[in-house]
Amino acid sequence: MEPFCPIVWPEDPTQVNEKNCELCGLYRQGTRMVWGEGNPEAPITVILDNPGAREDREGNSFVCGTRQTLQKAVHEVGLKPEQLYVTYILKRKPVRAYDKEAARQICMQTHLFGQLRQQNPTLILCLGNVAVQSFFQNAEIDVKRLRGSFHDVLGYQTTVSYHPLAVRRRPNLYPLFIEDLTLIADKL
Repeated sequence: MEPFCPIVWPEDPTQVNEKNCELCGLYRQGTRMVWGEGNPEAPITVILDNPGAREDREGNSFVCGTRQTLQKAVHEVGLKPEQLYVTYILKRKPVRAYDKEAARQICMQTHLFGQLRQQNPTLILCLGNVAVQSFFQNAEIDVKRLRGSFHDVLGYQTTVSYHPLAVRRRPNLYPLFIEDLTLIADKL
């Protein structure tokens, strides 16, 4: 197996008619809209809650801890980066307090559901409780109870795992993260 080295996955440009969206209110926080990253035609769509830091204070691109952990696990289970596309419930990175429930509902209805219809992935992987609860539209569920199997959500085969940042902070979750990504690799 080739050695692993994290890289910046190509950013999928935000559609021109979406760039100036003000519906959820996150535009007031001054962060730019991030539509997704990776291969928009990939069979696997990974859903995270929101985009993370992408540049340092000087504007230089870097691979954050979330992406490093995800890319390392993808590499270990034999998936190829071109098989994945990463997108978000919220298309902007929140930096201050906001109406979380309203913003997530608005962003999913306005952006995410249409994006999924357009891309039509074979499989969806939701990472972290916030993304799982939002996408499944059920605040009572969690990753721990749902992981290890596929669920039909909005007509998509969907599975879940821990957020890569949680895995990074709690290394005992890494073997479970690998199991969950292996489930996807085997399914493909």
